[in-house]
This record gives sequence, structure tokens and C-alpha cells, in this order.
Amino acid sequence: MQSLKDKIDGLARALGKKADGQQDYTDYKTLRKQYEEQANAEVKQAQQVSKSQRISTLHGRSDLNPKWTFGNLIEDSDDVIEAVSIAHSFIAAHEDLNWRNAGSHMMIFYGDYGRGKSHIAGAIAHQLIDQYEITVLYRQLSTLLELRYSSYDFGAQDKVGQKFREANQELLDVDLLILDEVCVNETMLKKNTQSWLGNLLRQRLVNKKNCILITNHNLAELEMALGRYCFESIKEYDTYKVRFAGPSRRKGLVADEAEQPAQSPAYQPNQLR
Repeated sequence: MQSLKDKIDGLARALGKKADGQQDYTDYKTLRKQYEEQANAEVKQAQQVSKSQRISTLHGRSDLNPKWTFGNLIEDSDDVIEAVSIAHSFIAAHEDLNWRNAGSHMMIFYGDYGRGKSHIAGAIAHQLIDQYEITVLYRQLSTLLELRYSSYDFGAQDKVGQKFREANQELLDVDLLILDEVCVNETMLKKNTQSWLGNLLRQRLVNKKNCILITNHNLAELEMALGRYCFESIKEYDTYKVRFAGPSRRKGLVADEAEQPAQSPAYQPNQLR
């Protein structure tokens, strides 16, 4: 004998209505599609999080100034406008894997202080990291040379030799190396320094790694400062030369005429008692 609930459920089915507590029926094909879409969405989200973390790590290891972006750049002179155009072309070329694998590319930014050379180089690097996850390293040449010279102190207790070897390997491995202040205040590098830098550039050339060199010298002065061996290494690259000749964008330290100098006590040397 049917229970009251069974009779009500039977009547509901007869009327084409869903019985109390009965779930909508979903066929296997539809259900599988729903699960696959959900799984793909979760995988895509995980990939985006992973990519965001990788990009953040690349930015952190690059030592780039976070303010060096195209958004912060003021295009107020012809040289900067031209440099930005070349920079965007260089970035866009990375879309072509054949271009990437064809050889090594070098950009030389040269001109006086404060013209925006480092800013544009940094903007290029930031965008390459964001778009293509390119590994980037920004270094001032003088800082590397100081570390290199210190590595010759075999009696040092701070493992400076090992630190330089690790730094040098990083210079060889990174996809884009930005060397700033190249030969700053130097009319000519020492011979052994010319050889080291020339060998570094040649090894990067063989491994199809790209470089940006930033200098205050003109090209003739740069050739003399680097020496023939090192400069010949540069010539082997597919080279883009960008000259910066506009006004300086750095604010001067000008004292307010109305500002009165602070009165400070005269210097008193330490006294032995």
C-alpha cells in the first residue's frame, strides 16, 4: 500500500512537476562539461597567480628603480620621443621567437647627465618582465669593478671572491643586462678591466643574450675608454645607438634667496684629557 508521500510524488510526476526533495536530473555529458569548465577556470586562476608571483620575483631581482616606467616619463624633447619609439620597437620585437634566437642585440644610450637614459632603459626592462618574463639585471659598472678588485684580496674573510664569481655568473646568465655609468669619470679603463668586460660581452654574444649600455661619453670617447678589444666585442652585436641631447631633467639644488643660512657652532676637534 502506497504511503501518502508516495501518492503525492506520483501525482506531481503525472502533472510534470518536480516532487518534493527531488533534484533536477543532469545528464552525464552536461555534468562532465560543467566540471571541465570549473577545473579549467581553477587552473587558469592558479596559473595567473603563479605568473604574478614569478613577475614579482623578476622585478625584485632586477634591482631596477620602480619609478623607471613609461608612464612616469615626460616626452618633452625630440631625442626622448625618438628613444621611446626605438624602445617600443625593441620590446615588440621580442614577440618574434625567430628574432630572439637570431642573435644578440645591444642598445647604447649615450649623452650627458640627466637626459633620461637610465629611465628609458629601466622602462624597457620593466615592460619586458611584465610581458615576456625576461630576466633582467641592472648594474652600475663601477660597482662591479669595485667588487672585482676586492676579490683579489685573498686574505679577506668576507668571501668576496666567491661573491664576485656568483655575481659574474649572473651577469653571463641573465637575459637582459643593463650596464649603467659605463666608464664614468674614466678616459680609459685598465687593460685587465678591458679584457674582463670584453670577454663578458663576447660570452653573452655567443649565448644570444641582450645588453643595454648607458654612458656619458660620445661614441668616439667610449671606444677609447673601453679599448679596442672590448669595443670590437660591441660591434659584433646587432647594435642600436641612441643619442640623448635634450635638456637635463634633474632639478638643481638652488637655495632660496630669502633663506638664511643656519648658524652652526664652529668645529671643535676632540680633546685628549
